[in-house]
Amino acid sequence: MSIRAVLWDIDDTIFDYATADTAGMRGHLAAEGLLEEFGSAEAALDRWRELTVLHWRRFEREGGDFLDRRRDRVRDFLGRPELTPDEADAWFDRYVVHYEAAWALFPDTVPVLDLLARDYRHAVLSNSSIRNQERKLRVLGIRDRFETVLCAAELGVAKPAPEAFHAACTALGLPPHQVAYVGDQPDIDARGAAEAGLMGVWLDRADTGGRPELERITELGQLPDLLRGDTRFGAQSTFG
Repeated sequence: MSIRAVLWDIDDTIFDYATADTAGMRGHLAAEGLLEEFGSAEAALDRWRELTVLHWRRFEREGGDFLDRRRDRVRDFLGRPELTPDEADAWFDRYVVHYEAAWALFPDTVPVLDLLARDYRHAVLSNSSIRNQERKLRVLGIRDRFETVLCAAELGVAKPAPEAFHAACTALGLPPHQVAYVGDQPDIDARGAAEAGLMGVWLDRADTGGRPELERITELGQLPDLLRGDTRFGAQSTFG
């Protein structure tokens, strides 16, 4: 049966999270006078990203309060376990000012959403929180493109758990086999979606390859043909 809806990841799929995170953290650490403590901006960014992954994996395994996980990430990064919740939140909020100043969609996001708008319904499933992702989509001007936005923090379950994908399908009122999921992570997104019965699509922007078992594209311009069944693994771009 044909695909009737596209379920989207956000960060590093339609939104250039890595670039914004790098610029935001570099600006924040400079403003906080912390660059020298880490030796270099690159070392600090590596540590921040390592802790981001560590605490997301902990959230995926154990659940709990999303804000508490974020506060623990700040405490670990600064090496200050004594920080109160308010202090950790204030530090993170100052980072967000720099981070949001660098927000941008990937250049192929809006053209492909336009191409797909007539033929497919659209929704979001993100391993984040509604508070974060609703604001992001509105600031970037594309919230109205999606029927619904579901996030792990509110669902209480995160990708790649099948329950997360099934919750999104339920929200759309469609069986999994009529929904495609597009994300930048081969296992969390594409494999997780496929194992939940969806069409899982790995957006491999770096063209790393190496996962022949997965549906793979290297730019969003290849997605329309893939959804329509015209080609697999690297369709040609449908816009210039």
